[in-house]
Amino acid sequence: MKIITKLISLKALQKIASDSFGTLVKAVVDVEKEIMVIDGELHADEEALLLKNGSQQKNLWGINLYPGLKKDKMVEFDSMINLRPSEKNFSRNVENQKTREKILKIVQKLVKI
Repeated sequence: MKIITKLISLKALQKIASDSFGTLVKAVVDVEKEIMVIDGELHADEEALLLKNGSQQKNLWGINLYPGLKKDKMVEFDSMINLRPSEKNFSRNVENQKTREKILKIVQKLVKI
């Protein structure tokens, strides 16, 4: 697993995808610190790494990155860690539009497309 704080190339993401799940890279984004963890087997593992490094649970959202797809299709908001009834997120999706937009901006900032 890698904590991404600076730009990573699309080619590097494609290599990570091909070495693990084939077409996707699991990621957890910290919307407060504007960083993400990639290359974990489970979103929960990536989440644990960020928590260990000082992130707060409420700021962490699981996504899948598809580096082989076009920019507007590359991010999938789907993870078990996103189930948060106490925060009115009742599905594996990221239901809050502002949070989704924040995640997209962070991914665009960290992934050279």
